[in-house]
Amino acid sequence: MATTNDIKNGSVLSIDGQLWNVIEFQHVKPGKGGAFVRTKLKNVMSGKTVDRTFNAGTKIDFATVDRRDFQFLYKDGEDFVFMDTSDYDQRTIPAAVVGDAANFMLENQIATIATHEGEALYVELPASVVLEVTYTEPGLQGDRSSAGTKAATLETGYEIQVPLFLEQNTRVKVDTRDGSYLGRVTD
Repeated sequence: MATTNDIKNGSVLSIDGQLWNVIEFQHVKPGKGGAFVRTKLKNVMSGKTVDRTFNAGTKIDFATVDRRDFQFLYKDGEDFVFMDTSDYDQRTIPAAVVGDAANFMLENQIATIATHEGEALYVELPASVVLEVTYTEPGLQGDRSSAGTKAATLETGYEIQVPLFLEQNTRVKVDTRDGSYLGRVTD
């Protein structure tokens, strides 16, 4: 069994029968008293985030999580069908597991799926993706009532805020963690 000294970002811990992903951790050694590890944990199933402190050297249970690359093939009703890039095995993942990643996925895109004991836990995309703007209103040069941004619909159907100068059919880089506009992409 491992101890709190082995905690790293991205580790998955099994605490009270639930799986928790380590978002942040910090080893703290105060001048007085014993050392401890301060962590920020995210529940793998519910997405709830909590802060938890462990005494240094405390035994904890690490869950074995297998992360593999899958290619997104198509959407089947509410479910998403992925293909394992190593053995070409197809797997259907429910929309609840895919979560917000669905807003940024195009067919044939590579995504990492984390599984525990054969059950899909979550889908990870790269930090940013390039998508095309399919619809946006023309930006008026003098219009600054919305701080210089306007709504734009991406090719996945997701809507983000972009600068006024962007037009339809422009390719943009989007942050997959919060859905924010990162910049224009020129080929």
